Amino acid sequence: MFNPKSKMKIPMLMATQHPDNANAPFWGKDAFITTKEEAEEIYQSFNIGCDEYMWDWEGKFADEAMIERLVTNYFKYFKEHQLGKDKAILMRVPNIWEEKTFKLARAYMSILSSAEFTKSLKLNTPPVFELILPMTKKAEQLIHLQETFKKTAKLHEGIFGETEFGQGYIHVIPLFESVDDLANCAKILEEFLHLHQKHFGARPPYLRVFVARSDPALNAGFVSAVLATRLALREIHRVSKKTGIPMYPIIGTGSLPFRGGINPENIEQSLPQYEGAKTITIQSAFRYDYPLPTVKKALDFIKKTLQKNSKVVFDQKTFSDLKTLTEIFKKPYVETIEKFAPMINELSKFVPQRRERVQHIGLFGYNRGIGEIKLPRAISFTCACYSIGIPPEFIGSGRGLVQAKKQGLLPLIELHFPTLRHELKHAGKYLNRENLAILAKENSWAREIEKDISVCEKILGIELGPQKEHHFLHRNLTSNILLKHKISKDFSQDLVEAAIFRKSLG
Repeated sequence: MFNPKSKMKIPMLMATQHPDNANAPFWGKDAFITTKEEAEEIYQSFNIGCDEYMWDWEGKFADEAMIERLVTNYFKYFKEHQLGKDKAILMRVPNIWEEKTFKLARAYMSILSSAEFTKSLKLNTPPVFELILPMTKKAEQLIHLQETFKKTAKLHEGIFGETEFGQGYIHVIPLFESVDDLANCAKILEEFLHLHQKHFGARPPYLRVFVARSDPALNAGFVSAVLATRLALREIHRVSKKTGIPMYPIIGTGSLPFRGGINPENIEQSLPQYEGAKTITIQSAFRYDYPLPTVKKALDFIKKTLQKNSKVVFDQKTFSDLKTLTEIFKKPYVETIEKFAPMINELSKFVPQRRERVQHIGLFGYNRGIGEIKLPRAISFTCACYSIGIPPEFIGSGRGLVQAKKQGLLPLIELHFPTLRHELKHAGKYLNRENLAILAKENSWAREIEKDISVCEKILGIELGPQKEHHFLHRNLTSNILLKHKISKDFSQDLVEAAIFRKSLG
C-alpha cells in the first residue's frame, strides 16, 4: 500500500489553502473558511479543474477526519475520480526543527487511517502518499520524515494487525523558502538521493521539489525572489539530468506580483516566467476573487502551457551573475524594511483572517545574520503595504537597478526576468503617490521607496499609477486608510474593499 510510486501522474494545478482571498468562495457565503468547510473546498477545487489539493497542517488547525468526510459526502464523485490516482491530496506537515509542535504524529495517523478507510470502500488506496516539508534545510530532515512515518506505520500494524501498510514508505517534497536555499538547493537534493539509497537500498523513483515565491520575496525583495526561482529551476533540472532521477518543480505562486503574479487576468503574461515548472499553486484569491468562467479558462491555459516540456538551462557564469543580482537587490530592500517594519506590523493587525490559523508571527529572514526584525506572514505583509498604496514590489527595486546597471548586469535581468516591466506596471496601478509623499515628510524609508519608484520609471521606461476607474477607487480607499490610521480610527472595511478591487488580500 505505502510503497514507492514508480508510475506517477504529476498534477499541474495544486489548489492550496493560502488565505489571500478578498471575497467569499463561489460555493460559500463567508470569506472566512472553517476547517469543517475544507472538504467542500477540496471537492469544488477538483470540480473546476484543479487536479491536486494541498492539505495544510502547518500553521493552522486541521480536520483529522477530512478524508473520511470528503469521500463520504461526495462518494459518487470520488468513485469516478479516485484519490491518489485521478485526483491528488498531499499534506504540508509542520517543520519540527523550526517550531515546537505536537501535530506530526497526528498527521501520520490521519494518513494511515485514511488509507484504511478508502481500502474498506474498495477505492484506490492510499489517498495521501506525499508530504511537503516547509523550510527544508537539510536532507536528513526529509529522511527523518520517511523513517518516522515508516515506524509509525509498522507500529500501527503491530498493534491493530488488520491493515497491511506495505513498506511504510511515504514520498517527501522539500519546500525551499529562502533565496539562499533556492540557489543552493542542488546540494540538499543530491545529499537526499545519497541518503535515500543508504536508508532504503534504492533511490526514489521521482522527486517533486517545491519552490516558494512568497517567503523569498518577504525576506529578500521582489526581484531577488524571482531571480532565485530561476536559479532553483536551473539547479533542479541540472541535478535531474546528472542523476537520472525525474524531478518535477512546484512553484508556489499567489495572485499579486510580489507573491508570484499568477492570476486569471495576468496568466498569459506572467506564466512564461516559470518555464521549467511542472505544477503551479492555485491559491484562494485565484479561485475566489475572479468570475468562475475566467478562472476555468485560466486553469485550462496553465495546463496546456505546462504540458510543454520546457527546461531551464544556462551556464555557471550566468548562475553566478544571477546570484550576485539577488544580493544586489536584497541589500536596499532589507535596509528599507528594517525601518518600515513597525508600521507594517501595525497595519497587518487589521488584515482579516480567512482560515483557522494558529497564532504566528514570522521572523524576518530565515537566513542568519539578517537581524531580529519581526514581520507578519507574507499575505498580511503584502496586504498591509498595498492597503496604504505602497506595493512592496518597488521596495529596493529601483536602487537595485541602479547597481545592476553600474555592473553591466541589466541585460541579464532583461533575459532572465523578461516580465519585470509588466509586473511592475501591474503593481503600479495600485500606487498612491500622495500617501507616499505624506509619509516621506517624516520617514526615511518612504523617501527611499519614492526614489525606487522614480528610478524604476526612468530605467525601465514605464509610467506608474492608477489607470482605470477601479484603480482610482483603490487609491481613494488607501488614502482613507492612511488617514484613519493616523487618527487611530478603524479602517477594516476600507482595507477589505481595497482588496476586492485588486482581487486579492495580499
